[in-house]
Amino acid sequence: MKIEVEMISSELIKPSSPTPDHHRHHRLSFLDQIQIPVFMPLILFYPKQINTTNIERCNQAKQSLSQALTIFYPLAGRVKDNTYIDCNDEGVPFVEAQANCHLSDFFQNPNPSDNNKFLPFELDDVKDLVAVFQVTYFKCGGLAVAFGSSHKVGDALSQFTFLKSWAAIAHGDTDIAIPSFDTSTLFPPKNLSGFEPRNVIVKDVVTKRFVFDASTIAALRAKYSNNGSRPTRVEALSVFIWSRFMAATQVKDEPDKLYTVLHAVNLRPRMDPPLSELHFGNISRIAIAVADMESKDDECYGILSKMRDALRKVNLDYVKDLQQSDGHLNFMRKQSKRVAKGEIVSFSFTSLCKFPAYESDFGWGKPVWVGTARLTFKNLVVFFDTKEGQGIEAWVNLKDKDMAKFETDNELLAHVSSGSPNYL
Repeated sequence: MKIEVEMISSELIKPSSPTPDHHRHHRLSFLDQIQIPVFMPLILFYPKQINTTNIERCNQAKQSLSQALTIFYPLAGRVKDNTYIDCNDEGVPFVEAQANCHLSDFFQNPNPSDNNKFLPFELDDVKDLVAVFQVTYFKCGGLAVAFGSSHKVGDALSQFTFLKSWAAIAHGDTDIAIPSFDTSTLFPPKNLSGFEPRNVIVKDVVTKRFVFDASTIAALRAKYSNNGSRPTRVEALSVFIWSRFMAATQVKDEPDKLYTVLHAVNLRPRMDPPLSELHFGNISRIAIAVADMESKDDECYGILSKMRDALRKVNLDYVKDLQQSDGHLNFMRKQSKRVAKGEIVSFSFTSLCKFPAYESDFGWGKPVWVGTARLTFKNLVVFFDTKEGQGIEAWVNLKDKDMAKFETDNELLAHVSSGSPNYL
């Protein structure tokens, strides 16, 4: 059935207490500045509660959100000139909406593009907003809680840090850890002339969700093991998905193209001293592996070893270079131009595995499913643990013509399980 969502109301939720004057000017770090101005969406689905109405649940979410915004005060402000956030307590848009179906209907064959209907704005319609929220009611009494935060303010770990605190406040916890917002001292802002983050935003993207169960992932790990070195779940699945993308979509006679595989890397544990997860901001970068297209060793062009080498190089020296020189910015300027010319075919992975996606209990139980939406980037895969924690959901974003080839690849389909979310 066609999923339709109709807005019921919209309001601004403001912090429960005013932000002190000395916190009103939140400077963006260099790593914040270079992020693409889009919302990063998370959508959590909850079943009906016998003793609580959806209106009561929504009011609880609003009240606790107001309290959480006092702690995470930049979220309620407005971004100014890609330089700072004016923490003016203007508030976050909060929408209530109604879906035309039951949660069980939606779960029968979930389409990632339908998840965008649970968000109040288009993902690239950020303007100066920092965060947006929407609660959508289903006919059965279930609901979806959607949270989109601007990539300008933080990475995925920051997003989950906020979500964890918001849910804890709603649940009645009073001992909430206080985040740190000092990333601009760690990565001072720079002059970005000649670099435009928006250039990678793509409109004609199709998103499909592929589920790999534990036995399939174990088989892939065994397949790609070499000389006693066994890849992680994410490494093995990355190699497999990239290899099927290459096999399905790439023309064989283009030797001049450069093929790269990118992985998002959390920098917090790679700093000296290591930072805690409570450091809020974009404290992550990408490891870039270049495929050896001349390699005859295997079907994957040696990408696993290249990928592991790239990940190892995101170390303390890498972080110091980010902090002290313009080398990374100059590299990104050159890379973005080459990608725009079609000289580089890049493929990116972001893993949210091991993140506490299914731990957000607002007082009405944990979510039965957590996901994202159709994103604005081509050749991007987002990994989530399945609810049981053993399998992995791969949310694959490709241009429509590439997805038409990729999703019909026989070897890919032989490894994919049915994977509908478990409603119960």
